[in-house]
Amino acid sequence: MTFQEILDQVYSIFTYPFFPIGGDVNGNGATEFTLLLLLKAIFVIVIARVILSVLSKLLTQFFKKRKVESGRSYAFLQFVKYIVYTAAVLEALNILGIEFTVIWGGAAALMVGIGLGLQQTFNDLISGLILLIEGTVEVGDIVEANGVVGTVMDIGIRTSKIKSRDGIALLIPNSKLVGDSSTNWSHTVQTTRFQIKVGVAYSSDVQLVTNILIESAKNHPKVLKTPEPRVQFRDFGNSSLDFDLHIYSDELLGIEFVKSDIRYKIKELFRKNEIEIPFPQQDLWLRNPETLRATS
Repeated sequence: MTFQEILDQVYSIFTYPFFPIGGDVNGNGATEFTLLLLLKAIFVIVIARVILSVLSKLLTQFFKKRKVESGRSYAFLQFVKYIVYTAAVLEALNILGIEFTVIWGGAAALMVGIGLGLQQTFNDLISGLILLIEGTVEVGDIVEANGVVGTVMDIGIRTSKIKSRDGIALLIPNSKLVGDSSTNWSHTVQTTRFQIKVGVAYSSDVQLVTNILIESAKNHPKVLKTPEPRVQFRDFGNSSLDFDLHIYSDELLGIEFVKSDIRYKIKELFRKNEIEIPFPQQDLWLRNPETLRATS
C-alpha cells in the first residue's frame, strides 16, 4: 500500500458521515457529522483558550501600569472570558451544523416546559453580569449577605464565593448580592463606626459609666483615636439605663473580637467601681394572697 493510499484511507475515516445534523423533517439541508467536523469544532475551542490566555496576560500588564484596582480588573477579565468562550461555543456549534434557530427554539420550548423553575437561575445569571459590569462588589471586598460576613474570593456568572470569618468558603447566589439588602463594608471612603450596647442599674452614676466606657475603648489598639469613641445615653429601659458606645475602627473582618475585648474591659472596670449590670426582672402582684394560703 502506497503512502498516498494510506492518506486517502485516513481521510475517508475522518470524513465518514456518521449521522445527519439539522435540516428539515425530510432531512433536506442537513449536515453529516464527521470526525473532521468534530476536530474543527475542538480546534475552535482550543484557539479561543489560547487567545484568552494571551489577552489575560496583556490586560493584566495593562491594568498594572494603569494601577487599576484588582477587583475591577478581575471583573473585566471575567467578562472578557465569558464573551470569548460564548463566541467560541457558538462557532463550534455552527461548524457542526447546529443552527442557532434550532438552539433558540429548543431553549424557548425548555422555558415553557420548566416554567418558573429557571426563574431564579436566570436571575442569578443576570445579577452576575451586573456585578461584573458595575463593580458594586469586587474580589477582596468584605460584605455581609444572608447574615454572613466574609471576604469575596471569587465572582462567578451565577454564584460568588465568600470566605466567612470562620474560614469556610460559602457559595452565595449573585441575586443575594444585587437584589437583597447586602452590605459592602469595603466601599466607603470614611472610617466605619460600630456600636457596643450596655445596660446599667438605675442607681449607677451615669457620668462614671460614660467615663468607663470611653476608657475601655480608648485603650484598645484597634480602635481609632480619630474620630474619638463617644457614648450615647440611649434610653431609660425597663430594668436598666441603656447606653451605646460608638467606636471607629478599620478592622472590618475581625471587629467582633475587638468588641469582645472591649466588653471584657468594661466588665472589669464595672466590677472595680461597683457598677451593676442588671438582668430583666418582673414583679408579680397577687390580689388575694390570704385565699391562696388557705387553699394551699
